Formats: sequence, structure tokens, C-alpha cells
Amino acid sequence: MKSSSGDYLTAMMETYDRLNQDFERQNGYACESEIVGVLKGLGFAESEFDSPCATLSGGQKTRVSLGKLLLTRPDCILLDEPTNHLDIASIAWLEGFLSSYPGAVVVVAHDRYFLDRFVDHVIEIENTHLSVFTGNYTAYATKKKMLRDAAMKQYLNQQQEIKHQEEVIARLKSFNREKSIKRAESREKMLGKMERVERPQKLNDSMSFTLEPHVVSGNDVLTIENLSKSFGENVLFTHANFEIHRGERVAIIGNNGTGKTTLLKIINGLLDADEGACTLGAKVAIGYYDQEQQLLTEENTLFEEIQNAYPYLNNTKIRSTLAAFLFTGDDVFKKVSALSGGERGRRSLAKLILSPFNFLILDEPTNHLDMVSKEILEQALNRYTGTVLYVSHDRYFVNQTATRILELTDQIFVEYIGNYDYYLEKREALPAAARRQAAPGTTTPAAAPPAAEATTAGAADWKSQKEEQARRRKRENDICKAEDAIAALEEREKEIDALLEQEDIYTNVGKLMELNLEKEMIQEEMTEWMERWEALLEE
Repeated sequence: MKSSSGDYLTAMMETYDRLNQDFERQNGYACESEIVGVLKGLGFAESEFDSPCATLSGGQKTRVSLGKLLLTRPDCILLDEPTNHLDIASIAWLEGFLSSYPGAVVVVAHDRYFLDRFVDHVIEIENTHLSVFTGNYTAYATKKKMLRDAAMKQYLNQQQEIKHQEEVIARLKSFNREKSIKRAESREKMLGKMERVERPQKLNDSMSFTLEPHVVSGNDVLTIENLSKSFGENVLFTHANFEIHRGERVAIIGNNGTGKTTLLKIINGLLDADEGACTLGAKVAIGYYDQEQQLLTEENTLFEEIQNAYPYLNNTKIRSTLAAFLFTGDDVFKKVSALSGGERGRRSLAKLILSPFNFLILDEPTNHLDMVSKEILEQALNRYTGTVLYVSHDRYFVNQTATRILELTDQIFVEYIGNYDYYLEKREALPAAARRQAAPGTTTPAAAPPAAEATTAGAADWKSQKEEQARRRKRENDICKAEDAIAALEEREKEIDALLEQEDIYTNVGKLMELNLEKEMIQEEMTEWMERWEALLEE
């Protein structure tokens, strides 16, 4: 009995050891800490960990799904716009996580900063062709521009060569001589065999639109005084005070859940503040874009949606605006109810930018835009003479458009007078300043030598340009000289042909031989001049 009991205990211990090793191998002891790390990295507070998924917002559910995927540690992660519902801190965490991930990661994203941080290859699909580029987004964009410029240069050079050859052929035919006609025919055959270079596809970024308010507001557009807002025990911000003036483009940044969208809704009168006031200036008219795109009528087509809202616009203006947001051809006749989330976002922006409002309030305007549409919107906002207040986690977009940044952190707004690069610089300025104070003797020397080098290089370029201009003038003069010589020889040949038809000449053997000899010499000289003329043109 004892032996049987001992064997049983031994077997149980072996089973325990085996299961314990399997549990440890599958990261059982660290899984809870990993879950906490991922949830915190994606912007969830510990107080939210026990929240039922049914109570979460759409953005929160997306973040939970992303966290669940990351924790499964698959061999290959496929991500479709993973940064859309993440704040700046969460995006930075995700960049670090994916940079060190041992498996493969394939991501579709329009966040240019995000792509620069961790991708090492870019796959581009353009005009039904797939191309692979090594490096991050900046490397891809640089290489793509070089390839496009090279292709355009090759195309233009070939077009110039074709035009040149056609001009030479026409000139040779105009000489109306057997040898010149043969030369022209030879060139025509060579031109026909030339493999034509296709013109590179034109970029859509040339399309743009202009935002102009119909009524100019007063200089003081918005005044926030002692504004506070809480939801129960969740305090979003307290005693906020700031002003926005005409022509400013103010970006509000901060982590998810801090109250950025809530502030926009309070300004728009959709929510009440707990205390404080929002005061609009004289002649201020607000145009609001929210993430739910509530500005659309489901039964309308895209075209009708704009046409009904702005009946004074012609069809060309409506179509060009829709095209700027990638609605072309029959897409403009889609029903609003049939649009995807991304299409609805682009559609709402298209409608808003045509509005007469002079104070645009935008909540995550770039979330569903591709890169070309983002650039078009950036250009339009930068030219806008009205005022813009927006919430965005798109760091590149903020950097391109913001003239002032309000960071909502620890229930207060911190102001930075500049774009996103300025914001980053100022956040890191204190330790940098401390280092400079620690070494007061280190200064940057004047850059006189580079300036001198630049002057020398400029003089060399000027001399080279003058020499090239002189060579070009000489070549043009030589071409004219050759053409004049050919014309003179042709004229003399016509005179000889006319003389040879006269009876007193063709009956005079001596005179006849003299004129025929001169004609042969003219033909030889003309051949030499034509060869010289062709060579000069080829240069």
C-alpha cells in the first residue's frame, strides 16, 4: 500500500512539474503583468480594467481588440489603421512595442510619423502595380520622388529628342535633294523604331481647394473663462482660461479621456460646463466637424448633399471638391447610407469646407483621410483666413498646420506658441538649458568659412554659366552659317540648271563641261555642309 501511495505521489509530482514547465513556457506567470502593460500602453487606466466591454465606446473597443491581438503573439500581425483611435502617448508606446516585436508586422496606415518610427519596408500599390521600397516612410517618399523625377526627366528628354529629330527630318526634306531625302527617310525609320517612354502618372496632389469665410469675424473669436467640467468623480479640466484670435490655427492635444472632445462640445453648445463661460466674438459663425459625422442626411447622394446645402455652387465646383476627397466618377451618386466610416468622414469634411463659417472646429479631421487628402486639407487650412480650432493625434498634421498648441494634461491646458516641433522642443528645453548652463563657455563659432566657400562656389557657377552661354551662341552662329552656305549653294545649283537649258550653253561643249564640273563641286560641298549642319544640331 505504501509503495502504491509513493508511486502515485511521484506521478503527481512529475505531472505537476510538467504542467508547471508548460505554464512557465507559455508565459503564465508573466501574462497578467503583460496584460496590464499593454492596457496601460493603449491608454487605459487601472480603474477601467474591470469595465464590461459593452459599456466601452467604439474607440475603446478598437483599442481592446488591438491589445488582445498583440498579446496573442502571432508570427505575423496584420494591422489596418491601428493609430486611428489612439492618443499620442499610446501611439508612441505602440511604436516601441512593434519596433521590438520578434515576428513580422504588416500595417496599413496613413500616419506618417508612425510609419517612420518602425517600418523597414514600404509596399506601394499604384495604378495596379505593386512596388517594394527598403526603409521607412521618409526613405520611401525620397526614393519615390527621385524615381518619379527621373522618369519625368527621361520622358521629357525623349520628347525633346523626338521633336528635334522631326525638325531635322523636315529640314532635310526641304532641301529637296536625293541625298537629303534619303537621310530624312533614314532618320524617320530610326524614329519609328524608338521605344517610347510613357509619361509618368500625374499626381493627385495638384488638386486643391480654397477655404474662404463669407463674413470676417472680429479679432476676438473665442474667450474661455474659468471653465470646468467633470463627470461624477472624473474631473476633466478645471478653471481653464484662454483666448483664440482671428486667423489662428489652434491644436488641442492630450491623452484619450482627458476631455478634448468634451471641450469642443461645450464650445458648440452641445454640453453644459460645470462652471465658467465660453464667449464668442462679434460675427463669429461656427462650423463643426465631429467624429460621428452627424452633418449628413442618409437619403441623399453625395452630390445632392452638397447641392442642397449650397445651391449657388455649380456642378464643376461640387465635383472638384468631392474629387479632392477621392470621390470621382459615379462615386458622387452614392447614397450617404451606403458610405463606409472613412467615406462618411471624408464626405463631412468636403461639405464643411464649402460652408460660409469663419470659425472651424474639427474633431480628428484626418482620421479617415489618405495621405494625398491630408496634404490637400493641410494646404487649405494654411491658406484659410478664418480661425481653426481642432483636436488631433496626427502629429504630422499638427506640425504642418498649428500656429498654437494647447496640451490638456493633469486637468489644465498648457500653451505652446508654435507647431508640434516647437512643442517637442519646449518640452525638452529645460534639461537642454540646464546642460548649457553647466558649460557656459561652449558657443557656436561664426560660420564665415562656409559663407566664403559658398561665395567661391557661386563665382565658379557664374563663370561656368557664362562659358556655356558662349558655347551655345557659337553653336547657333555655326548652324546659321551652315544653313546660309547650303542656301547659297542651292541657289547657285538652280542657276546652273537654268543655264544648262539654254541652247547657247548646251551646244557649247567647253562651257557645258565647265558648268557640270561646278555642279559636281557644289554637290560635294553641299554634302559636307549638310553633314556639318547635322553634327551641330546633334550637339
